[in-house]
Amino acid sequence: MAQQLVEKKAGLLRRMSSSKKPLKEKVVLMYDEIFAVSITFKEYNINSLFHHCVQALGEEHQIKVVNAFSVSREKMYLQVTDNISQNTILEYVMINSIFEAILQILSDVSSRGQHGYDAVVLLALLVNYRKYESMNPYIVKLSIVDDEPTLDVSMLSQYKDKEEENQGGFFSTLTSMVESMFIADVDEKLSVTNEAILLALYEAVHLNRNFITVLAQSHPEIDIPVVPTTPTPTTPTTPLGTTPPSLDMMNNPELPLDPNLQTSNLLITFLKYASIVMQDTKDEHRLNSARLCLIILTCIAEDQYADAFLHDDNMNFRVNLHRMMSSCLHRKKAVDKNIPSRPLVCAVLDLMVEFIITHMMKGFPMDLYLRSVKIIHKLLCYQKICRIRLHNTWRELWSALINLLKFLLSNETTLLAKHNIFHLALLVVNLFNMFITYGDTFLPTSNSYDELYYEIVRMHQLPVQILRVSTNTGQWKEAASKVTHALVNVRAIINHFNPKIESYAAVNHISQLSEEQVLEVVRSNYDTLTLKLQDGLDQFERYSEQPKEAAFFKELVRSISLNVRKNVSLNTLSQDVLLKEFSTIS
Repeated sequence: MAQQLVEKKAGLLRRMSSSKKPLKEKVVLMYDEIFAVSITFKEYNINSLFHHCVQALGEEHQIKVVNAFSVSREKMYLQVTDNISQNTILEYVMINSIFEAILQILSDVSSRGQHGYDAVVLLALLVNYRKYESMNPYIVKLSIVDDEPTLDVSMLSQYKDKEEENQGGFFSTLTSMVESMFIADVDEKLSVTNEAILLALYEAVHLNRNFITVLAQSHPEIDIPVVPTTPTPTTPTTPLGTTPPSLDMMNNPELPLDPNLQTSNLLITFLKYASIVMQDTKDEHRLNSARLCLIILTCIAEDQYADAFLHDDNMNFRVNLHRMMSSCLHRKKAVDKNIPSRPLVCAVLDLMVEFIITHMMKGFPMDLYLRSVKIIHKLLCYQKICRIRLHNTWRELWSALINLLKFLLSNETTLLAKHNIFHLALLVVNLFNMFITYGDTFLPTSNSYDELYYEIVRMHQLPVQILRVSTNTGQWKEAASKVTHALVNVRAIINHFNPKIESYAAVNHISQLSEEQVLEVVRSNYDTLTLKLQDGLDQFERYSEQPKEAAFFKELVRSISLNVRKNVSLNTLSQDVLLKEFSTIS
């Protein structure tokens, strides 16, 4: 009997020596016994252990609670998978919703400052749990959030009274986070992508049309201070795409108001942010962020309330988009200080033009171009239907689209090896058909219509080039023929005005006509021009996440989940920290 006691004691407390294993505490040996069984019993033991931990959380004894937290943390870490839809723990929170608890965290200024970022990211991930396979309660709950405390809050609550500072929720916290992501200094290195927050913003815009009203709520414009967080030695380095906003921003401190400041809103901040992210799409994270920005803008462009706000001539803003500096674009580095105050739709169109003219390169981002052109089309459809005569710099858009067509044709061999360039070319040609057919209903002046025809006449070589390409492309012949067919009115305009321009030059003995002289010929020869009516130009396919975007979001969520797991600091849940927190609880 004594011999058995000695052996048992030796098993629990091994003496240290050069030839023996390190000493293990009793509790460690107990855990070893739990996990040193077959897979089936191990799963049973883990679940049983977790069950007892949950029960212990209700204990009054604080040591038991802290130990339960610690063990639960380790159990959850064992359950983590790359694919969140395979994480069995999430099945529990699908049945026992924590949605209201997350909103409660976000509605309190103190808890929001400490846990707001994690809460929003968690909610974005929960929304994406098996979202295409079964009914996800978080999708339903997020789609119907419309309570006043959550919605009726300004973008930056530092402008509200102290008693209102405790009000807020998912929407207000998300808007503050998006505000804090914007870097004001264009000269800084643009490492600002944050896929997790962009995903949360997308889900809010996509699922809940009440959030559109939040986008439009205005506040005095300020430059958001970006406060760098100094990591502790034990904190892992945060990779691109997972950096949370600073706690100072989350706590929303009051800032002095300047009556001379311009007004801003979340949509303006988002457009500025997108103008930074979309400059460089070579990196995978930035490419994903740029795609997500364009998907968000697609959802906005389809929403009637958003379109009404974007086009409201009584709501004008100055939006200083970040523009790519390039010698080939002949741009000065200085920021333009004389930005006109215009409806926000002009800034959206400017952003699309900026992307179009700056990404004609070897690694052609076809997907982003398709999205950009479709956004322009959706906005034009709204203007046509509502007969909104927008005072926009239309010639910049037309010039960008013409240069895009030229680029596609000049690089047809290289691009056709990877992309169906005729699909994009057809979308661009139909944008011109929109202007030709319906421009008199939404272009601001008759002079704008004249300038449209002037630009079309100038691109007289393009139809010939497209026809040449279409006859030399075997597998793309059908796609190319659709573009050729769509050019019927463009060709009619060119064939109608070119002889008259040449005749005018000959009669007046002018070798090269000025722009004004060409416009004079155009204005005096409309009555004899015959165009063909084209159907369906003002129709578009509405955005649908499933099935076209499902693969993108699946990989995006996987990437976010991996980054969050890589950078979660388990030390923040250590026993000494938890004990310190519990010591303040009465």
